[in-house]
Amino acid sequence: MKHSHPHGEHGAHLGHGVDDRHPGHGRRRAPARGLGIAFAVVFSFSLVEIGVGIVSGSLALASDGLHMLTDALALALAWGAQWIARRPPDDRLTFGYERAESLAAFVNAIGYLALLAWIVYEAVHRLGAPHAVDAAMALPVAVAGLAVNAGVWWALHRDGDDLNVRGALLHVMGDFAGSLIAIAAILMASLLGWTQADPLLTLVISLLLFVSTVRLLRDSARVLMNATPPGLDPEALAAALAELPGVEAVHDLHVWSMSSGQAALAAHLRLTDLSAWSAILARARLDLADRFGIHHVTLQPEGPEPI
Repeated sequence: MKHSHPHGEHGAHLGHGVDDRHPGHGRRRAPARGLGIAFAVVFSFSLVEIGVGIVSGSLALASDGLHMLTDALALALAWGAQWIARRPPDDRLTFGYERAESLAAFVNAIGYLALLAWIVYEAVHRLGAPHAVDAAMALPVAVAGLAVNAGVWWALHRDGDDLNVRGALLHVMGDFAGSLIAIAAILMASLLGWTQADPLLTLVISLLLFVSTVRLLRDSARVLMNATPPGLDPEALAAALAELPGVEAVHDLHVWSMSSGQAALAAHLRLTDLSAWSAILARARLDLADRFGIHHVTLQPEGPEPI
């Protein structure tokens, strides 16, 4: 498809990739293998925990299984988002589909807040509703669940730190904590007869997970709202462009995130001499990339103001 630039014939779009068909959208990394593996493992083991929890009478184990089942769906969402994000730009979405990952992270965070609310409700309810547990049946499955979640966390942690993977990791962290709670609850109920350990530990872990969830929600919302990426100051960017030889002024500067970790910038530059635009453009591109890590740039040159 033919790309056009609304800033005029002197406008320049500087891509951050090497995709000749769609300049500026060259990041086409393959979906994280860890996400696909994590979904298959977590989904399968969640069914085991639910079944054993019901048979053994361990509400903590059954609850952890339901938690894992919900998180398996979140992992599937994150994995699907990475496949969608690989699609190149088209006439409907000229910026491409990479924000599908940020959208998935946002949806995962909202879903996890709802799940945390349910977990807290159940924990408060269980404080006054002790239950008998068949430790011999429930404990081995809970320990296996802990090992499964540790392996899934390791697989995902290797895939990077973008928002989508962070959203998936958040759910896995919740599963890991749920397995720890189930093990502690089973042991304390069988050895000490203290059934309140389960809900009390659940409330403590839920508070920690709530903080991580809110951070993920904030970070993904910033991308979706075109907020200035963390660590970038628009005034410093404008000053850097204004310092270039031949630039009189900078205005209409916008900086946002194309996706997690990919900043983009657009601005108008008033020049003393339009014939020097090619050299100024090359220098601007190098400076923005080297000093600020911005590779996706659209600049509009303007001639000097008439006297």
